[in-house]
Amino acid sequence: MPYSTEENLTDIVMERWSNVPDPRLREIMTSLVKHLHAWVRDIEPTEKEWITAIEFLTSTGKLCTDKRQEFILLSDTLGVSMLVETINNRKPSGATETTVLGPFHVADAPRLDNGANISLDGKGEPMLITGRVTDTGGKPIEGATLDVWQANEDGFYDVQQKGIQPDMNLRGIFTTDADGRYWFRSAKPRFYPIPDDGPVGKMLKALGRHPYRPAHVHFIVGAKGFAPITTHYFVPGDPYLESDAVFGVKESLIVDFTRNDDEAARKKYGFGKPFWEAECNFTLANG
Repeated sequence: MPYSTEENLTDIVMERWSNVPDPRLREIMTSLVKHLHAWVRDIEPTEKEWITAIEFLTSTGKLCTDKRQEFILLSDTLGVSMLVETINNRKPSGATETTVLGPFHVADAPRLDNGANISLDGKGEPMLITGRVTDTGGKPIEGATLDVWQANEDGFYDVQQKGIQPDMNLRGIFTTDADGRYWFRSAKPRFYPIPDDGPVGKMLKALGRHPYRPAHVHFIVGAKGFAPITTHYFVPGDPYLESDAVFGVKESLIVDFTRNDDEAARKKYGFGKPFWEAECNFTLANG
């Protein structure tokens, strides 16, 4: 192989990976070099621009902690997270669609009885969520678990506001009954900004993009013998449905939220004032 020139450099670098013993790693690195070099040739960055890019990636890494993952946020806002998620979660027709996990899930949410209220800070408008978990044939799945979490009325998750929100606020794990049903009480979600005080936020501002996510509730739904799903359900009419900062909205995941001011219903579900309700059903495919 000749010494490096502008014309042959990509081939030289790719040749260096030809003896990588792991075939998948070899495939990944070869493709990475091929596309990265093509991108550099396309835009021809100045050395100053290259340094700026290095500094951006460095500052992104420095902001990562066990409570905040700025690189995932970067992946989210570039649409990469959503693309990876979609490729890895191709489901048969009829199964509930998936979307991105997001950076604020916790693994040790409390297991609660159906009907529990996960809104521990009492903020926001009261909400009732009900639904069923079934297989693709419509048969109810008993014992399915639903790991639920959401932001509060102020647009923050509990892990973002230690000492301000109660621990495990707006989180819980529920289990379906013999008819595949579950239900819980919460607070109606609202739109909120992703963390935009770091390098990703500066990038969005420079691009003229907003940092907002439309109102939603997160779910991880699983049952023995079925492929688990990670998804959201979104509130219709939200101003950011068509411009979600992380590209996570799928049309099938927008569900009706209706206001219920019936006094008998309020008493039945333990609400002291009118409440919102939504039916969030899930269809699981065999695992």
